[in-house]
Amino acid sequence: MGGIVIIGAGHGGTQLAVSLREQGYKGEVHLVSADPDHPYHKPPLSKSFMKSPDVALQPLRAAQIFADNDIELRLGQRVEAIDRVARQVTLTGGESLSYDRLVLATGTEARRLTVPGADLAGVFTLRTAADARAMREALPQVARVVVIGGGFIGLEAAAMLAGRGIAVSVVELAPRLLGRAASPALAAAVEAALTASGVRVLTGVGITALRGAGGHVTGVALAGEVLPADLVIVGIGAVPVVDLARAAGLALDNGIAVDRQLRSADPVIYALGDCASFPGGTGRLRLESVQNATDQARALAATLAGTPTDYVAVPWFWSDIGAMKLQIAGLAGGADEAIECRGPEGALKSVYHLKEGRLVAVETINSAGEHMLARQMIARGFTPPRELMRAGDARALKAAFMAAAD
Repeated sequence: MGGIVIIGAGHGGTQLAVSLREQGYKGEVHLVSADPDHPYHKPPLSKSFMKSPDVALQPLRAAQIFADNDIELRLGQRVEAIDRVARQVTLTGGESLSYDRLVLATGTEARRLTVPGADLAGVFTLRTAADARAMREALPQVARVVVIGGGFIGLEAAAMLAGRGIAVSVVELAPRLLGRAASPALAAAVEAALTASGVRVLTGVGITALRGAGGHVTGVALAGEVLPADLVIVGIGAVPVVDLARAAGLALDNGIAVDRQLRSADPVIYALGDCASFPGGTGRLRLESVQNATDQARALAATLAGTPTDYVAVPWFWSDIGAMKLQIAGLAGGADEAIECRGPEGALKSVYHLKEGRLVAVETINSAGEHMLARQMIARGFTPPRELMRAGDARALKAAFMAAAD
């Protein structure tokens, strides 16, 4: 047969290929990517990569790593179909690859705007290096940008563009920014920082159309005004890439449904990362984060190398929005209490989220030590006294945590 075939060379797929060798797997490893670029870090696309035409992509692994570990890296090759009976995948052009086990690490794709004018030139999404290059090439002629959507990627781009002296407006349909990703307190702190940097933030506002001239976008029409725009960034979320899984008859549930060992409905097909939904809490989870993809890859590598391993890592996330480093440990969904910690001048520093008196998540701003400790506390099931959480003193929190562990 053909060893292990991994479809998708993002953070999860690339980590899996390397971790398989680290776990002692000796069979063939094929890493297939529709993206023609060597596997790269995606978070910098909306930040450092966009700042200068001289900034290169940051490789996930040096090319030599793949060669030294006998990992076949196939770039710019799309998988068109999965034959579960023959245990083969068919690539564009008709070539087939056989597999003993198959891993889908297909990630997500940008949710598309459906209003009139969405197909005008100058309208971008930001998910791939190709997206970022095209936008970066357009920026020298741009004075005004409208970001549609108040999620992390759009806000990171808004802060970066404002720092370049570009006039930026952010339009969000929901009543606040980061509605699905962060607490109201954290979202308010982000909005205040963006506003202070010159970004105009409009929430609770819908888009009726994109206006254009000569085939190029010139503005974003709202209910009561038109925002002039030389360039529009659409950041209204992402959807899991499940076309191959659907065509192959695999079970779907907000992504490719897998068990705790990331196995799909077919016992020799697995899925990981942004495209996979897995058991967690009281239901199923699908997480879009580098941490989730890489930690799942490490757990799956152990399973595929002969040591069955459940995925049990504490989720964590980060985002750099201008000078703010936001870090989130755990999942706040279902929390019924929030404890805010503020610095000497009243600025928000952290938010501790509890569910039935138990610590389940911590959000921090520019407080890396507190974040790292939060991950440990959540993993160990430790809930500090409320007065310590309200004070946010990492040394006092650590002392309480260490005392409880003794």
